Amino acid sequence: MKVFGITHRGGRDKNEDHILIKKIGDIYLLAVADGLGGHNAGDIASKIAIEELEKFFEKNCYKSLLYEEIETILKEAFKKVHNAILNQSYGDREEMGTTLTSVVIKDNKAIIANCGDSRAYIIRDGKIIFKTKDHTYVQELIDKGYLSEEEAMYHPYKHVLKHALGIDFAVDIYKKELKSGDILLLSSDGLHDYVREKEILEVINKYEEPKDIVENLLKIALKKTMDNVSIIVFKVK
Repeated sequence: MKVFGITHRGGRDKNEDHILIKKIGDIYLLAVADGLGGHNAGDIASKIAIEELEKFFEKNCYKSLLYEEIETILKEAFKKVHNAILNQSYGDREEMGTTLTSVVIKDNKAIIANCGDSRAYIIRDGKIIFKTKDHTYVQELIDKGYLSEEEAMYHPYKHVLKHALGIDFAVDIYKKELKSGDILLLSSDGLHDYVREKEILEVINKYEEPKDIVENLLKIALKKTMDNVSIIVFKVK
């Protein structure tokens, strides 16, 4: 399996994103966290999220885990992250929060957890076959048929979150089978809110190596956004 990730401050003075790529025993743990720019200490919140997630899995993955056990651990990890952020939300850090999207891969199966509007995608045979659903006001408008996904990219409230860790807890869990050649893409909204899915797929279909995919997606994103950008690409052998 091949994997590569990068996080970049984009046009901002500070990078409030953090990423994680970690092999623990027989699993891979991937994550993207995007601290909330409209709240205090977003960079601290996203750092706490990644550190707590990593520590929780290192502590609980001391043996080969069943698929069902991983799902339980992932849910517990998100709750622990939420509480850890709340416990440090005081003074300058009051009301800090972060998105968190994480994927655990074991035996060509993926368990995906999401809170906020960072995303995970599965691309197979050049097409997006799955993506997480954003916890946003605009996503609700899409679900109700009031907006198309294309229109949502330009909506003035596209960054208004309904849920974020440290602010308002929620977690969606998805379980997916993976096939040889599948691409897992994790990104903060600095990529997917500005780069169309058609452009993302063009890059994925052009390059074989995760490093090349990530670096070329980043180049495109930096031409379009002033936001922080984080991207992880995992390719299943």
